[in-house]
Amino acid sequence: MSWRKRASLSIAGLALLTGCTAGSTDSAGSPAQGNASLPHVRISVGIDQAYAPFFVAKNQGLFHQQGVDVELVRYAVGGDGVDALATGQVQMAASSEVTSIGQLGHIPDLRALLVYEQSGDYLKVVTRPEITDPAQIRTMAVVPGLSEVSAVKFLQAKGIDPAGVRMVTAGAAEIPTLVRRGDADAYVLWEPWPTKGADQGNKIVSTTGQYGWKYTHWLMTKESWLRDNEQLAGKVARALAQGADRVRSDPNTAAADTQKETKIPPEQTLNAVKQIDFRVRDITAEDVRAYDSVAQFYLDRGVAKSKPDVSRAALIGWYSRNAGQ
Repeated sequence: MSWRKRASLSIAGLALLTGCTAGSTDSAGSPAQGNASLPHVRISVGIDQAYAPFFVAKNQGLFHQQGVDVELVRYAVGGDGVDALATGQVQMAASSEVTSIGQLGHIPDLRALLVYEQSGDYLKVVTRPEITDPAQIRTMAVVPGLSEVSAVKFLQAKGIDPAGVRMVTAGAAEIPTLVRRGDADAYVLWEPWPTKGADQGNKIVSTTGQYGWKYTHWLMTKESWLRDNEQLAGKVARALAQGADRVRSDPNTAAADTQKETKIPPEQTLNAVKQIDFRVRDITAEDVRAYDSVAQFYLDRGVAKSKPDVSRAALIGWYSRNAGQ
């Protein structure tokens, strides 16, 4: 199924998906189960170790210390959590900037407040063992969003026209097996799927950083909510920053908290801490220039009817102004 068709189906089914919480799991329960005396904020997150700062901030009481009761709503795909902003099912969301830029068309008032992680090591290029030169790649398996953009950038870095390579869309868990059995030649994915692919006989040939590409993760909200809740958003940001600091200083606690929330084995989180820079910081003008190439990608691929306005969505310096310590 094409990316455009998948996106249309996703958006069309959004009300049903979020209304019955299919594909999502509330990890904190209703406001009545939290601290009723504190303002309550629902934040969508994914179900992998890339969201460790949120799990630490929740389980170590850092959100409560900042004066906010946070409910984490987990989605199998980070982009689905961002979609939940469109219907008000959550007030804030966390996901990669690449996936989120692709959603600006149907969430025009989405605002990115800060970066809480970045890496050029966590996503890796994996090929069939028979591939000895990138020029031999004819088919790449991709997950729409970060995986596909990373794959295209890999091909471009190797002087290969992406138009000449067929992109096969699949779920991340399916992709290593697709490549092992020869249904695709290569893929670019986040851990643990490169390692799982290597365990099946595929080979890891590069990190994205080795061809000059790094991703970031954003904390986001909608302008309409932020307008009335900027101080509250600042409290969430401060707690998240403390959570990211704790991930770096105490990886074992991060691994335990992530396992509690997602059932992910601790060793996967411990490996992620070595490969991801978990650190809350401002979005910068340099970031926005890099994000512009992602917006152009969506326009060139026909996913967006007009180029996503990243300069409007990404709030440069918001963290320092509203939550910096």
